[in-house]
Amino acid sequence: MRYLSTRGGMPPQGFTDILLGGLAPDGGLVMPQQFPVIDAATLESWRTLPYADLAFEILRRYCDDIDPAVLQALLRDTYTEQVFGSPDIVPLSTLEPDLHLLGLSNGPTLAFKDVAMQLLGRLFEHVLTQSGQSLNILGATSGDTGSAAEYAMRGRRGIRVFMLSPDGRMSPFQTAQMFSLRDDNIFNIAVDGVFDDCQDMVKAVSGDLAFKARYAIGTVNSINWARVVAQVVYYFKAWFAVTTQGSRPVSFTVPSGNFGNVLAGHIARRMGLPIRRLVVATNENDVLDEFFRTGIYRPRRTADTFQTSSPSMDISKASNFERFVWDLVGQDTARTAALWRDVDQRGAFDLSGTAEFARIAEFGVVSGSSNHALRVSTIRATAQRFGVVIDPHTADGVAVAAHWREDGVPMVCLETALPAKFEETIREALGRDPERPAAYQGIEHLAQRYSRMPADVSMLKRYIAARAPAV
Repeated sequence: MRYLSTRGGMPPQGFTDILLGGLAPDGGLVMPQQFPVIDAATLESWRTLPYADLAFEILRRYCDDIDPAVLQALLRDTYTEQVFGSPDIVPLSTLEPDLHLLGLSNGPTLAFKDVAMQLLGRLFEHVLTQSGQSLNILGATSGDTGSAAEYAMRGRRGIRVFMLSPDGRMSPFQTAQMFSLRDDNIFNIAVDGVFDDCQDMVKAVSGDLAFKARYAIGTVNSINWARVVAQVVYYFKAWFAVTTQGSRPVSFTVPSGNFGNVLAGHIARRMGLPIRRLVVATNENDVLDEFFRTGIYRPRRTADTFQTSSPSMDISKASNFERFVWDLVGQDTARTAALWRDVDQRGAFDLSGTAEFARIAEFGVVSGSSNHALRVSTIRATAQRFGVVIDPHTADGVAVAAHWREDGVPMVCLETALPAKFEETIREALGRDPERPAAYQGIEHLAQRYSRMPADVSMLKRYIAARAPAV
């Protein structure tokens, strides 16, 4: 398997060549030259595989420059009941006939990001050990990516983590998860701005190829291909959980901010998994919903990005969306590059009325948006009807899913996090605090260690250079 840039300016590279990086040298994102297609017989043969072995069957098609025995060992070390609290790794629960929740919040930081990030930590350490190199991870988070990355990378040899987050815009629990870590290789930076400012800073540093090479800058944000492909696995696992033999289609609803989780579902569908619909659920920051309804992609400015009660989705520039659009326009790299020039120069692009936009239906992607009142009422209704407490982001998904359910088609809503991470909203909805794992009691009262910074790329570079030796 070889990888190319969505903008056409990178020669083909192998998986381990692109594993540690983020943006391609031309500013695009890496994608495989082709999607491996799984025939019906092969798909059926995977039905009873444990999660780690299912992951091996899928990932070996994308990571073919890692020794298969090594890859399998890494996967079996990652996906264990000890780490994820369940032998199923991603247990599925049924709310009512043909409405299900896929449990993705059982990892160390209680959020779906752990499913991919725990593997990424092992992959990084393996590759760095083999090469004798070190890596300085630069990332941005709106809530869950940061803690998942830091818990996956803490204490790992040859790795430092520099994580940017929008100051005061995460929940107290999310903030404490990150800022209370004391590991010498973890650096938290609170940025005066919104998530998109943090993400822009990461992209700017990654785009400075000389600085990136001098300080061995890599990324764990969802622009990292390994994270996306690791998430493909649980779509297959969920499909097996709600079907018997045959090719019954299943729909998935995915709360989305940066589009990586939905993209993984799109890739699973392109590989042949019988997915009927991929429902993109947004909050008040509805840039993606606007595109799928109108064909216009119009990222918002910082001042126009809302601070909401589902804060991990307070994103108005969806990084992984470029990968989807590249596929939507027939993998035309010149067209993709031109569209993102339009975003940079004019603030938007418009595919409405084009044959390209018509392919949205072929890809099965639909969308909807939620708001605070709707997510609170959805949390309350889900608890009352099903005895299940869900977090605000999952509530956005469940609310939007209601508009897209079809008779006879199972709908799987992807959970994003445990409700304990968002106590204020749960208290508003239910009049009580959500249950909290014992290990996280009182986490907000722990001492916190972080630096504050304006949204200044030059200052960020100086900060990294002072703490990471050049290579």
